[in-house]
Amino acid sequence: MNHSSKTIANGILRAVAIIVGIVLSLYFLYQIRSVIAYLAIAAVIALLGRPITLFLRRKLKFPNTLAVIVTMVLFVTILMGIIALFVPLINEQGKSLSLLDIEALKADVNTLYLEILEYMGASTADLNELIKNSDLEKSVLEGLNLNFIPNILNSFLNVLSSFSIGLFSVLFISFFFLKDSKLLQKGLLTFIPQKKEGNLIVSIDKINGLLSRYFIGILVQLTILFVIYMITLLIVGVDNAIVIAFLCALFNIIPYIGPIIGAVIMVTLTMTSHLGMDFSTVILPKAGYVLIGVFIGQMVDNFFSQPFIFSTSVRSHPLEIFLVIIIAGLLFGVVGMVVAVPGYTAIKVILKEFLRENTFVKKFTKNV
Repeated sequence: MNHSSKTIANGILRAVAIIVGIVLSLYFLYQIRSVIAYLAIAAVIALLGRPITLFLRRKLKFPNTLAVIVTMVLFVTILMGIIALFVPLINEQGKSLSLLDIEALKADVNTLYLEILEYMGASTADLNELIKNSDLEKSVLEGLNLNFIPNILNSFLNVLSSFSIGLFSVLFISFFFLKDSKLLQKGLLTFIPQKKEGNLIVSIDKINGLLSRYFIGILVQLTILFVIYMITLLIVGVDNAIVIAFLCALFNIIPYIGPIIGAVIMVTLTMTSHLGMDFSTVILPKAGYVLIGVFIGQMVDNFFSQPFIFSTSVRSHPLEIFLVIIIAGLLFGVVGMVVAVPGYTAIKVILKEFLRENTFVKKFTKNV
């Protein structure tokens, strides 16, 4: 009995120690979440830059360090170009877009709301009297809850305050990830038993290849949508069409929800930018043309871009990806939806390398 009690006590202590260790590890990871975010972003940049670096080294015979420097300069140039595109336009055209003037935005949306109701058959005089007597205007504006916009702007400024540190950290880590493609691999190997090192090396190589193609495919997808949206907005005659098209295309990074958000933004800005014109002959048709452009963009995306990306990069069926994204969204929200496909791909590769003899794993990962 004493020996049995001692064994049980040791088992309980061991279980408690393991739980405490896990909790402390999770707490530690939470405390260094910014560093983890820098590493993750740097790893994505390294995956995107890997094909460029290889091209420079193999085709143009660049030395490794020079190829990495050129790749990093290219990324920095693209980032600076995006900033140069947005900052002046937002500062100079903020009033026309009604993005920085909250009161103007409220007035524009309220005016648009009234015109829609009038178009649907409501009398302007009766509507004004109804609004006056029932405080409908106030309730509508409260329902719109546009006060979140200043909070977003404040949060954005807080992010900008630490942007320089984050940018330097990401660029610094990315440089060494590109310069020494095995650097991350060497770090992970320190936590893996020696007999499993070969499996990890193969897994990392496969993940690098698959995710490099996936992120390049995402860039192609966003570029196609950006061009379609930009052409649509230019034809309709919306101010700052390039900025709006870029922003709405970027929302497509968020699966399923992103395109809806982008469409709502495009239609709303199209309608508010033509306020003062006739609703039935100008505003409504232009909004319809924008919706047609969004529809065409999504058809191209759903039937060309996404199947091509999923089949050639992550090698998973679109229905399989759909279920994974929905589950990740339910569990982890928007962030889960964004990282669902890369994470799912990495898990499939790791399972195939470490559990290749398992019957279920064989069937589950047969295309990887």
